Amino acid sequence: MSGLRTSRTRLAGAAATVALAALALTACDDGTGVESEGTAQPTGPTATAPASPSSGASAPASSAPKTSVTPATPSAPSATGGTVSRRPAPSGTPVTCEGSTTGTVAAPLSRPLGHLLLTVTNTGSRTCHLYGYPAVRFGEAQAVPPAVEDSRPQAVVTLGPGESGYASVNLSAADGSGTGGRTAHSLTVYFHGRSGDESVGTGAHPGLPAKGVHVDDSLRVSYWQRSMDDAVRW
Repeated sequence: MSGLRTSRTRLAGAAATVALAALALTACDDGTGVESEGTAQPTGPTATAPASPSSGASAPASSAPKTSVTPATPSAPSATGGTVSRRPAPSGTPVTCEGSTTGTVAAPLSRPLGHLLLTVTNTGSRTCHLYGYPAVRFGEAQAVPPAVEDSRPQAVVTLGPGESGYASVNLSAADGSGTGGRTAHSLTVYFHGRSGDESVGTGAHPGLPAKGVHVDDSLRVSYWQRSMDDAVRW
């Protein structure tokens, strides 16, 4: 009898084990996704989180337009309010201004009446000095006119490359009181040296109006001036 009880007990235990196993299988197949061991895994597509950019990654380019700024090269203002290019720096020892290293222009003035303005521009690469006053010769004149002593500047006019100096020529008496009046069609301008007693280099030959200019014995010149305003005062 004891052996029969033992067999029955074993059969009952086996049947219980089978029942528990069937219950576990039913739970796995009921759609809840519950498993007997481990962690439940999602059945849908796996979502991947965006990776954080590493410290060496390049930042995305800005959509804002970029502006390139180039520093402007400064220019010197001109007398008329515009700008002009900077003049080249002088080189070498300064020399005396003369015809081969300068350009000379003669322009009649409406005021003062009967005057001519001489403009001399340094066309060389070295600084030059305008000593004294222009020695002018109209036509075939044998002598050069004197200078107005009151126009003597305090310092010698010095021109860097591209710079200009000025002098005025009083052609004739404004009231017609001058004598020996004549019409001149050509002009030569000579340049004084440091001593003021001699001419140096070559002379300049600025053009005159086609009709010429009227000169008489009252002909005078001013000393060289640094500014046009100072020159036309005389």
